[in-house]
Amino acid sequence: MMPTDQIEELIRVVSSLDKTALLRQFSDFSASFPVDFTPDFLNRQPLERLQHLFVAVCLQTRKMPEFPADETVAA
Repeated sequence: MMPTDQIEELIRVVSSLDKTALLRQFSDFSASFPVDFTPDFLNRQPLERLQHLFVAVCLQTRKMPEFPADETVAA
C-alpha cells in the first residue's frame, strides 16, 4: 500500500490533469500487468472516469507516475 500522503498527492495531481495529459499518462505508464484499454475506449470516457481508472492503476502498481510540470495545474 502507498503511504497516505503519497495517495493524496497522486489524487491531487491526477485531478489537475486535462484529458489530453491524462491520455498521455495512460500510454506512457509502465505497469507490472497488462493495461489493455484501447485508445478508442479511453477517448470515449469522460474525464472523471479516466481519473478514476488511472488512480486505480497507480494504486494497483503501488507506484507514482512521472508528471511533467507543464501538465499539472497549480492548486
